[in-house]
Amino acid sequence: MTAYMWHTCDRMVLGSILPESLVVLPIGAVEQHGPHLPSGTDGMIVDAVTATAVRLAADRAVRDVVVAPTVPFGASDHHFPFGATLSLTNETATSVLVDLLRSIGRSGASRVLIVNGHGGNRGPCHSAAHVASTRLRLHAAYVDYWMLAPADPAEPSVPVPGHAGAFETSLIKHLRPELVGTPPTRPTQPAVADVSDVLIHTETRWRALDGYTDTPADAAARAGGRWFDACAAVLADRIVALAAVL
Repeated sequence: MTAYMWHTCDRMVLGSILPESLVVLPIGAVEQHGPHLPSGTDGMIVDAVTATAVRLAADRAVRDVVVAPTVPFGASDHHFPFGATLSLTNETATSVLVDLLRSIGRSGASRVLIVNGHGGNRGPCHSAAHVASTRLRLHAAYVDYWMLAPADPAEPSVPVPGHAGAFETSLIKHLRPELVGTPPTRPTQPAVADVSDVLIHTETRWRALDGYTDTPADAAARAGGRWFDACAAVLADRIVALAAVL
């Protein structure tokens, strides 16, 4: 297979390759990531994971892969209390993804994989992929990159992905160490109520955590490198498999 970047190809090249290609569409977010990480953390990570995965899959997939530009914005309204956030509403994020998928289809492609880099995008990604298959007649798939991270025996207690905690801080220390500020410390993780098998949405809970989870001070570039390599390798496997079945 050959890997192409959508935005560096002209219409003649894209017109000839898209009908048989798998298009990969990454999406991130611009939102506060505690007092120590850049607001573009999610986009930086998903962009890098996707690019590495496509490179790893290059000699194995049965179809060409076209990587669309990473969507920089996501559904991040829950971060507004902390500032530094450029957010789409859930409805707008879904509409943006549907419009991009529609555009991909109108350009000649019929197979697409959304690679998500932000927890708040999970609903919009799922909805957009469903619309793509039912209304746009696309073969659509969707994955959250962090779901591909295997359990790390060296870091068994780190929540994945968390938010601006040890996992994401380690990844940015690996990818862009110059952008990592001094991670905050706190004596204990604030206590918040959980109910098994139920996802709770409440601003009170988010404020209690001060907008970041677990212990970012425990982050390390070496751990970030292990997580990054693992996510990219498994995503490469998924791209190879999807290129064969979609």
